[in-house]
Amino acid sequence: MATAAPSAASRIAVVTGASSGIGAATARGLAAAGYRVVLTARRKDRIEALAEEINASGGQATAYALDVTDRVAVDEFATAFRTIGVLVNNAGGALGADPVATGDPADWRRMYETNVIGTLNVTQALLPALTASGDGTVVVVSSTAGHGTYEGGAGYVAAKHGAHVLAETLRLEIVGTPVRVIEIAPGMVKTEEFALTRFGGDEAKAARVYAGVAEPLTADDVADTITWAVTRPSHVNVDLLVLRPRAQASNTKVHREL
Repeated sequence: MATAAPSAASRIAVVTGASSGIGAATARGLAAAGYRVVLTARRKDRIEALAEEINASGGQATAYALDVTDRVAVDEFATAFRTIGVLVNNAGGALGADPVATGDPADWRRMYETNVIGTLNVTQALLPALTASGDGTVVVVSSTAGHGTYEGGAGYVAAKHGAHVLAETLRLEIVGTPVRVIEIAPGMVKTEEFALTRFGGDEAKAARVYAGVAEPLTADDVADTITWAVTRPSHVNVDLLVLRPRAQASNTKVHREL
């Protein structure tokens, strides 16, 4: 099925957490689909380099350094837009894999602030511009963690469940407006930073997450799914799309060739 080209009023797509992984891949995918992408992340050098790459390849991209947990900065960012077509709430991540009994409350707080409050901040700030476009789409990149728990994952599971509930509730609350709410929930995705960040830079621990898994999902796999969902006809809402590698049947059932 061919993708629908964005209308002139809805050609701007804002992608949070665009400095690496799924966010960067999504920015490339949406640019290729005809969107003018606005890349946001805390690491200014990375998003500027990505914007240069996209522009050099014939797309349109601009970079804006932004911490989604800083509401004042988010509100200031939002003043630049009268209308936008797409918001991809991708900024997030996991910290630690300790059991509830010994989990670090600071890690839990940081995960909640980024995955939930950050998504809330940007969505609230840009919802008027999405509505004004007459054809807006909010994407929340959650996780299969938001739909099923696993040992050692309670902090991340709680945060991603919050993101899932935010998307589900927003869809109920704004039905009848020209804005869709899409949730994309990836399972095991191997990117250059996710597991490494989760385990504080411990490369051995990060590698064990994917040990024996022949083909975990890639950032491009998820970005392709996001781009597909966003480019469906305006009346089609992909409420929730869960994707996993074939080797992963659930959060706790993974086939490993060891």
